Amino acid sequence: MKLKIGVIFGGRSGEHEISIRSAATVLQQIDKEKYEVIPLAITEAGRWLNPAESLALLPKTVRELLAESIENFPLNAVALLGDTKYKGLTRLDAQNSENQTAPLDVVFPVLHGTFGEDGTIQGLLEMADLPYVGCGVLASACGMDKVVMKTLFRDADLPICKYVWFLRAEWERRGEDVIAQTEQKLGYPCFVKPANLGSSVGVSRADDKETLRAAIELA
Repeated sequence: MKLKIGVIFGGRSGEHEISIRSAATVLQQIDKEKYEVIPLAITEAGRWLNPAESLALLPKTVRELLAESIENFPLNAVALLGDTKYKGLTRLDAQNSENQTAPLDVVFPVLHGTFGEDGTIQGLLEMADLPYVGCGVLASACGMDKVVMKTLFRDADLPICKYVWFLRAEWERRGEDVIAQTEQKLGYPCFVKPANLGSSVGVSRADDKETLRAAIELA
C-alpha cells in the first residue's frame, strides 16, 4: 500500500505565489509508484482547499499527473486539525463520523514565509501527531527570525556581518535616531531586510539617507 503524502502549499504569506511554484516542482518529482500524493492548498485568506480545489491552482502538467490520486479524497470542505483523533484531513461537513476523516501518513509543507516556515504549521502538525518533512517548531521559529538567528550564530562563534536591528515601534517613534545609528554602525551601501519574511521579499539596497528611509518603509 502506498504512503499518503499531503503536500501543503500557498498560505497566508507574501510568498503565496512562490509557494505554489515550489509545490508544482515537488509534486512533479515525488515518486508516484511509491507514494499517493495529495495536494493541499491554503488561500491567502487562510482557507484550506480540498484536493480538487488545490489541484486547480497548479499547472496543467501537474494536474494531469495527480488527477487519479485525488479521486478517493473529499471534494467537500476540509481542514487539518491539531487533534490526534483525525490523523489527516477532516471533512468539515461530513454527515457521519465514519466519513469524517481522510487519513494522511506524512505531510510535506511547501509553505514559504509567515505561518509556513516560522514554526506555526509545524506546531499544528506536532499537535496532530502527524509526521512531517523539514525542521521542527523551534528550529523553524529561530530560522525565520533573522535577529534571533544572528544572535545564535554570534553566540556559537560563527562569523556574521555587521547588522543593526530595531522594532517597527522604534522606527515610528524615533526614525531619525535609527537612521543615524545605522549610518554610524554600517555606513553605505547597506541592505535592508524584514526580520521575519523569507526569500528576498522586502529587500532593498540603500546608498544614502533617502534610499535608507525608503527601504525601511518598504520592509
